[in-house]
Amino acid sequence: MPIPNRAALVDHLVRTRIAGDVATPRDNNLSHYRKLANGDRHYWLGLELGDRWSDEQDVLAVMAERCGVNDDPQYRYGQDTIDPELTVDALDRMAARLKQAAAGRESVLFATGHPGGLLDVHRQIADALRSAGCEIVRIPSGLTADEGMVYQFADVAMLERGATLWHTHSPEPMAAILDGLERDGRARPDLVVADHGWAGCAGQRGVDAVGFADCNDPALFIGEAEGTVQVTVPLDDHVTDPRFYDPMTAYLLDAAGLL
Repeated sequence: MPIPNRAALVDHLVRTRIAGDVATPRDNNLSHYRKLANGDRHYWLGLELGDRWSDEQDVLAVMAERCGVNDDPQYRYGQDTIDPELTVDALDRMAARLKQAAAGRESVLFATGHPGGLLDVHRQIADALRSAGCEIVRIPSGLTADEGMVYQFADVAMLERGATLWHTHSPEPMAAILDGLERDGRARPDLVVADHGWAGCAGQRGVDAVGFADCNDPALFIGEAEGTVQVTVPLDDHVTDPRFYDPMTAYLLDAAGLL
């Protein structure tokens, strides 16, 4: 696949609605920001936010700054936006951390709560880091969380229930992995590449974490603002065709020196 330059990638992100005018409605975004501010831990994605973000307007301000949603609190219905320039800026920051991992031949753990959208993004990054000499962490066997099994497919940890890969925001599967590694006397990963509660839990536990997040998942952006999460890339995390992410992944790997 040709590697897009920045301008071409921005055009692609907007055309495929990975960024730009995304499918997520504004009222859904504001509802999630309000629930996070009200202390609903489902929306904290494994982070411990205390009472620092109890004002919904503070959450909106962070999301406008780091994701590019409309900053007008009176805009309550219609479509919302992700600024594609902020997406590419975050990809560049993530690339720098991946480059560091490759240079140090670090151990890296991959996980996703969005197997229908982001599985192949994680897999491609894992393949590139393994080729660069990194250890891709194998998770312990027999792990359970949230009434499901924590499995690893194509180097990526996911939650499985009833022979189905599960969309989950929960931090519990990542907690099960980190606890399982400790029980087995194995070191924690040097880096976690993930999303949702998988990334939030890792960052909260003190593991370097980079991740992807949609505009209705504010916690990881707050985590980056506070320094608990190293990088959060804003994007629609489940577009109509997962192959739409391929140019973005190629840009990321090229920027990291992994192609």
